[in-house]
Amino acid sequence: MKVIGFSGYSGSGKTTLVEQLIARLRLAGQRVSVVKHAHHAFDIDHPGKDSHRHREAGAFEVVIASDRRMAKIREFELRTEPTVHQLIAELYDCDWVLVEGFKHADVLKIEVWRAEAAKPVQYPNDPYVVAICTDSPDRLPEPTGLPLLDLNDPEAVIHFLLADPRRYDYRSPFDLAGSGPEPDAHAGRGAEPAARGDPPAG
Repeated sequence: MKVIGFSGYSGSGKTTLVEQLIARLRLAGQRVSVVKHAHHAFDIDHPGKDSHRHREAGAFEVVIASDRRMAKIREFELRTEPTVHQLIAELYDCDWVLVEGFKHADVLKIEVWRAEAAKPVQYPNDPYVVAICTDSPDRLPEPTGLPLLDLNDPEAVIHFLLADPRRYDYRSPFDLAGSGPEPDAHAGRGAEPAARGDPPAG
């Protein structure tokens, strides 16, 4: 399984880019999953639905399935912020995991930056950033030797990823520790794991 993150502030174009990459990777015969950071108030369930009634009654997890899809909803009994590694551990086996958000996660990532959004950049201080995807390379606030990818050319991003796919092979910190994460009835999944590996050199 290969993992690559896409980080950047709201309005940078992350979601549009990830959507385009999913379609292109699927065309290349790849199974793709997504891990996305959401607003704290998000929900995929609605009042009146059976699954929502089960949650309201106090169920810790509700699994809903049909002949087309399955969803699992877990209620945290105490507020918690699952790490990207804990969420990846929830996924079924796939070829690529695209991580949207989680800008501070210790996974390799492409920073998405749009000059018009007028937001700061993270690449000068984040050793996990391996490239910058932007529509304004001449307006980057700090010089960099990192590869610059055209935000309006998703094919170029796919070419960059597939040029060295082994670079993104994922090593779970839970496997490195010798055991998987233990579920926690209060918070979801155990403590903060160690980093997935060394950041890229340079």
